[in-house]
Amino acid sequence: MSGRLLDDDPDATMVASMGELESELKKRRTRDRASIVVLAGTNVGEMYRVETIEMVIGRASNASVRLSDDGISRRHARIVEEGGTHYLEDLGSANGTMVNGLRIGARHKLEDGDKIRLGPATILKFGYTDDIEESFTERMINAAMRDGMTGAFNKKFFLDRLDSELSYARRHQFDLSLLLFDVDFFKRINDGYGHLAGDNVLKKLAQVTMAALRTEDIFSRYGGEEFAILCRGVKLQHAGVLGERLRSSVETSIFEHEGRNLPVTISIGVAAYPNCPVETPSQLIAAADEALYEAKRCGRNRVLLKQG
Repeated sequence: MSGRLLDDDPDATMVASMGELESELKKRRTRDRASIVVLAGTNVGEMYRVETIEMVIGRASNASVRLSDDGISRRHARIVEEGGTHYLEDLGSANGTMVNGLRIGARHKLEDGDKIRLGPATILKFGYTDDIEESFTERMINAAMRDGMTGAFNKKFFLDRLDSELSYARRHQFDLSLLLFDVDFFKRINDGYGHLAGDNVLKKLAQVTMAALRTEDIFSRYGGEEFAILCRGVKLQHAGVLGERLRSSVETSIFEHEGRNLPVTISIGVAAYPNCPVETPSQLIAAADEALYEAKRCGRNRVLLKQG
């Protein structure tokens, strides 16, 4: 009995070709998703999908991508999609828009990997990604910016943001509040229940904290059991209200390890610009740290504000 190779069967070949074409089209559809990633600036690490025909970038509250860096206009630029091609248009910004180091005119066709500079310090990367690439990029960004245990931002990211946020606040006479807090008697938890219990406390504390914050607040692990919260546009007294809400939430939350409840409280120190007329990030940190020390000296499990 003789047989016939698949390649000799035109119908089978057509079916195989159609299958390959369908697979290729599916692959293209998943890759044809445009996005921008913030490489430098106050929103560094954020990723935005370009899912609409027009995406406005600027400082305006209704901008599709809202960036509050110095040198960015309210409606700085926009990305528009026409026939599957994306174009970048400057919207008459004060400081212009550059792509790969060159200032663009009214419109510029975007290519995969283009670097977009808005103002003096903000850099975006435009590209086309699929689900795998997007997930990988997000993981890489998180690994560079976040603390592996708690998911809070790491100290380097916090210090970078504090520097830029304080510069912005001083230039525009804007409110900026900093809360520093740590776990009361944390050494007792580690010594009495073990370091794994201490780790679990820090993880749960981070979860409780994140639930209490605005999206725009910067929450970071400053070191050991110490954390920091940076709040743009929040006055000292309002930051104190946030601190008291967080303190109460921690006190009433259940922290447990291996079936045992662990008593956990925090002490919080709060400082703010311009109440404290600081000139450097280290001075604002020192002011909040002084308030934190005073909170601990006065009995712990409390919030103290640095007045002036």
